[in-house]
Amino acid sequence: MRSTTARRRVLAFALTTVAVTAGTVACSSADPATGPAGTTYTIWDPYPQYDGSSDWVKLLNKCGTDAGVTITRTGYDTTDLTNKVLLAAQQANAPDVLIVDNPVISTLAEAGVLASSDDTKLDTTAISANLLGAGQSGGKTYGIPIGANTLALYYNKAVLKAAGVDIASVTDWNSLTAALAKVKAAGKKGITFSAIGTEEGSFQFLPWYWGSGANLTKLDSPQAVAAVSLWTDWVKQGYAPNSVINNTQTTSWQEFATGEYAFAENGTWQLGNAKKAGFEYGIIPVPGVDGGTAAAPTGGEFVSVPVQKDTARYTTTQKLVSCLASTDNSLATVTALNYIAPTEAVQAKQVAANAELQVWVAAVKAAKGRTGDNLGTDYPKISQQLWTAVQAALSGSKTPQAALTDAQTAAAAATK
Repeated sequence: MRSTTARRRVLAFALTTVAVTAGTVACSSADPATGPAGTTYTIWDPYPQYDGSSDWVKLLNKCGTDAGVTITRTGYDTTDLTNKVLLAAQQANAPDVLIVDNPVISTLAEAGVLASSDDTKLDTTAISANLLGAGQSGGKTYGIPIGANTLALYYNKAVLKAAGVDIASVTDWNSLTAALAKVKAAGKKGITFSAIGTEEGSFQFLPWYWGSGANLTKLDSPQAVAAVSLWTDWVKQGYAPNSVINNTQTTSWQEFATGEYAFAENGTWQLGNAKKAGFEYGIIPVPGVDGGTAAAPTGGEFVSVPVQKDTARYTTTQKLVSCLASTDNSLATVTALNYIAPTEAVQAKQVAANAELQVWVAAVKAAKGRTGDNLGTDYPKISQQLWTAVQAALSGSKTPQAALTDAQTAAAAATK
């Protein structure tokens, strides 16, 4: 067990760390909401866009009512939320329930901020193991995923038809590249994605990186070089635009929405926009180098329980978390957030209601947490070097091999 002094050191360090985020919704100002009279329990979440009249806040209050307590809820911007809870933990004033972006879990756990499921007695048996992995650190589990989003390839049916491309033929990297060549020859644009020099760029690159067979502990492996070379060659051949180096996931989507592109890598959160695009589209998983579905990174939040001096509070907190994760409530929540549920039972309900979600369920089942493979708080340091390498290769300032060799050296030094 980590000593109090050690936890303080980690917490002090964590307070200076910028949280890694991707694929989450954040904006607006905090809006508190309260439930019935009684003992007060506090919930913090990263959904400031939902006010007291929203179904989300009504659900929080209902869970409080069912547990016989009053809920005081505050919604924060994602990055602000991380900083707030670190400061609150330092002051022994953390909320009872914290809903936070999944890569932040390991940072908070290692800082001694979160109670594990051993302490809270949360039942995690129904949660898909690959999704639960994003909330694990040091062999313990810290909370449960409220839902997951991930990445896949949207495609424009008309563009592919005009280029003579059968989407069923796109099964691996070679067949995808061949399809892009046909699209370019037909006078249209190939594929757009986000390669911006932030965590967003790493998030978008990871399906290709993991799809090559590469591991984040060895950034300069032949497999990693192949993944960076794939993107670099697409830009050189004109299959992807030069704009990808600065694209966010939003601007990349805007390019696809023009109707000129055959493919766009993006997430579940764009489903609503896809329906408004004005052209027929489809979705396929990101393919692995030799076929199959590549592992994409999981986005989405975990419902976690910060450490409390009064451990008797955990009994009621467990009821609140279990309420949020129940099958009926989970379905309502993931539907509102455009997430895929963390349990197979609710995933089946989602697909029954909307068959289009089947491809996303498959993608989520193949996905993995960015802090998995026991990377924990090392992940942000490695990710920074990865996106730096991708940027260097795409800009032409370094070859893929040189960029990744430098990245591995820097990552190894940063994670000693």
